[in-house]
Formats: sequence, C-alpha cells, structure tokens
Amino acid sequence: MKKLFILTGETSGDKLAASVINKLKTMNKDIEYLSVGGSYLSSIGIKSIFNLKEITYIGFTSVLLNIFKIRNKINKTVSDVIEFDPDILFSVDSPDFTLRVAEKVKKINPKIKVIHYVAPQVWIWREHRVKKFKKFIDHMLLLFHFEKKYFDKENISNTFVGHPLLEIHNKSKIDVSSIVKRDKKIISIFPGSRNSEVNVLLPILIDFAKMMNKKNLDYEFYFHATKENKKLCSNILNKENLPNAQIISEDEIKLKILSDSIFAVAKSGTISLEISNQGIPSIIIYKINFLNYLIMKTLVKVKFANIINIINNQEIIPELLQKECNSKEIYNTVRYLLIHPELMEKQIQLCKKTLNEIKSRSSSAQEAANILAKFIVS
Repeated sequence: MKKLFILTGETSGDKLAASVINKLKTMNKDIEYLSVGGSYLSSIGIKSIFNLKEITYIGFTSVLLNIFKIRNKINKTVSDVIEFDPDILFSVDSPDFTLRVAEKVKKINPKIKVIHYVAPQVWIWREHRVKKFKKFIDHMLLLFHFEKKYFDKENISNTFVGHPLLEIHNKSKIDVSSIVKRDKKIISIFPGSRNSEVNVLLPILIDFAKMMNKKNLDYEFYFHATKENKKLCSNILNKENLPNAQIISEDEIKLKILSDSIFAVAKSGTISLEISNQGIPSIIIYKINFLNYLIMKTLVKVKFANIINIINNQEIIPELLQKECNSKEIYNTVRYLLIHPELMEKQIQLCKKTLNEIKSRSSSAQEAANILAKFIVS
C-alpha cells in the first residue's frame, strides 16, 4: 500500500488539503494517510499527529517568542514523517512551517517525493528562496499562472492548477431562514482564522458595527469564524451589546450568508478572492504590531496587500492597513461605498474581469489530485 503524509500549518491549508485528498480518494483507494491537519482533514478520516492550533502563529515577533516551541514541533514532525515513511510528502501553504519540515525530510530520505500546493509568494517578497526550493521540492502546484515564470527560471517542475476559491459554486440551497431576519440587510465580517488576528481585529470590527447601528438599524452583522476559533469569537462578542450580530462557522451557511450579503469587511487574505468571486463589494483590513510592520515593510516589494490590487497595480478594493485599520475609518469607508452604489458596481466588475483572467479551466482540487495520483504510482 502506498503512503501519503499531508502537511498543513493553518486552517486554510487544512481546508485546501482536504478538498484535494477527497478527490484523490475517489481515484485511488489503496493509500494510507497521516497528517498535520485540522478539522477538515479529520472530517474525511485523516488522523493528525497533533492539534493544528499548536503551530498557528502570526508575525515575526510571535514566531520569535515561540521559536523553541516551533523548532520542537518541526523536529517532531520530521521524525514522525520519517517514521511513517511516505511515498509522498504533500505540503500545503504555510511555507515557514511546511517547507522547513520538507527540507529536513528530504535531507534524511531523498526518496520521499515532496509536492507543495500553494507556492510561496516569491513575487511579493524573498524571491531568492526559489533557488533553495529546487533542492528539495519535486513539484510545485501553482494557484496563479503568472507564478510559473519564477519557478520555470530555476527549472523547478510545476503545474498551474488554479485557485480553489475561484471555482464556480452552485448557489447554496441550505435553509438559513431560522437565523436570517428578512427585514435586515446583511453585512459579512471576516476577522481572520488565527486567534492572534481575532484578538486584534474583532474588537475593532465590533466597534464598527456599533457605529453603523447609530445611523441605521437595518443591518444584520454576520461574523464568519472557523470551527477552531468560533468559541473565541463568541466569547468576545458576548461581552458586547450588539443584538444584531451573529457568529457563524459552518461552511455552507457561511457561503449562503456571503452570497446574500450587500457588503463584506474582511481581513487581508485569500478570503477576499471568495468574496469577489461571489460578486460582493468589500474592503480589506489588517493590523499587526509595529515591529512586525517595520520588518515586513523592508522586505515586501509590492504596494498593496490584496491580490486583486497587486495584479492590477491599483487599489480596486480599498485597503485599510495599520493605523487606518480602526473602527472610524472602516465605518467611513463602508458608509461612503454604501451610499455610492456605482462605486460598488465598478469594484464588482473590475474584480470579475481580473478573476476571469486568473481562473483555471477546471477544478483546482482535481488538478492537484491528478498530479498526486501520477506521482504516487511513478
């Protein structure tokens, strides 16, 4: 029996990995799996060697403060991968964790094939890393076609598989009438998947919602949480007087609520693609501590945080970062857009045009599964 070890570093990677492995399971049932994963991989029967929460850190200073914990987790993971002796190590996103493990594994056992899904964003920062990847990555699965040139230049085997969040979803038929008030307009809010993000952004976003309520009570605010951080979000929200707000964490419900929203406020990240793919106008927010910001500013070589803005080299989706990421600025920006529907429609159309240019022709998960299937039998 063939073996495959799945290596993720946070909830988004866990979700992506689960969608790929689900496809692979239908193609080849004779594979044994083990992982570093979360609730998504667990839901399809994949055991994890430890809880994903134990390695989810954000920012340079957080990593430095937890450096010994992270090093121990990397070493334990390497040891467990070597003991499992897989044919393939399938690493997904979170390169500062997954690729450190992959590099060490490859040195110990060069026969293990390393396939990485979601290429590190070398077009944003640290392009020199590509030369290093060549030493231990057998195949890179790319979300965006424009990434190919960076890996082709170093003769790293790669395939453009497209972004899973850009796949066409059938309109969710799930009934949300029990939680949605028909007389309210929905605003979807995404405070992030990591606890450290939630602790910083959720209080700001709650204050924004309160400011909206002072002007208009016609809105219902839905805070999109993960299964892992739902309790934290609920604990923070329950301390506030915000009766027209709810926490949701089930994927189908979140997709349905998003598709019915008039607007979205989202932490910078891949969720922005899903929002744009649903044709919902939005703004992007993000805030990290000042030291992290200074370090990042010296390393990053692009002007924007959002991928759609980066591709177009202009701010199509408004970005409120660092000191601008406060409840008053968020309120002013959202209110301005809501009273100017022509600006929201312009954003939707520009995003649609950009997404059509970067979408793959088929399912990203299926394309990735096809590559894994080829490597598992080779």
